[in-house]
Order: sequence, then C-alpha cells, then structure tokens
Amino acid sequence: MGLDVRLRDVVEADLEVFYEQEHDEEAVRRSKFVPRERSRFMTHWKTQVLGHPDVFVQAILADDVLAGSVVAWTEDDGRRFLGYWLGRAFWGRGIGTAALRFFLAAEVARPLYADPVVGMSAR
Repeated sequence: MGLDVRLRDVVEADLEVFYEQEHDEEAVRRSKFVPRERSRFMTHWKTQVLGHPDVFVQAILADDVLAGSVVAWTEDDGRRFLGYWLGRAFWGRGIGTAALRFFLAAEVARPLYADPVVGMSAR
C-alpha cells in the first residue's frame, strides 16, 4: 500500500519545518541553494512567496505529515519556474513525483521551467 500524498495551502506554521529542511546538510550539498538565516528566510517566505500574488505554492503532505513544498513563480524575464523541496525523510519514496503530478494539474501556466542540479551523487 502506497503513501497518501496530498497538497494543501501553506500556512505560516509550516515555515518552521521548511526552514529546518532548507538547513539539512545533505539537502544543501545536493542543491545549489545556500540556506538563509532565520529572519531572512521568514521574511522571504512571508513577503515573496506567501505574500506575492504571482506565486502559487502548496504544502506537500505524505500520510498527513508535512513533507515539503512545491512552488511556481515568474522570473523578471517572464519565464515561469517550478521548484520543490522535500525533507530528507521523504526522499526516494515517490512523494515528489506524486506531488508534482497534483501540482501540475492545478498550475495551468505552460511552459514551466526548472533549474535542476545535474551530477550530484546520492552518497
């Protein structure tokens, strides 16, 4: 029996979990993202993600546990990007794939762009 993966709106209480996920050493190693200090992180999420009308963000739940987030935003050049972040405990279990499937059904903009990190090994 598989995991129950769902999406829901992000609430401010989710930000603590997202902050911890962003600071996981292995996640940082595998991404090209530099983690932000707490006040910068919270300000970014509250103003540039949750408070921005162009951003579509959803929390990812796996068996009712907050697993991460998936987001779409538009860059200054007009391209719409897609990104997601999962906590390490949720990697390699098909959660990201299921979440993206649900997200893409709701996010109607096309094309969508991504900026993946290539060549990272799963040590």
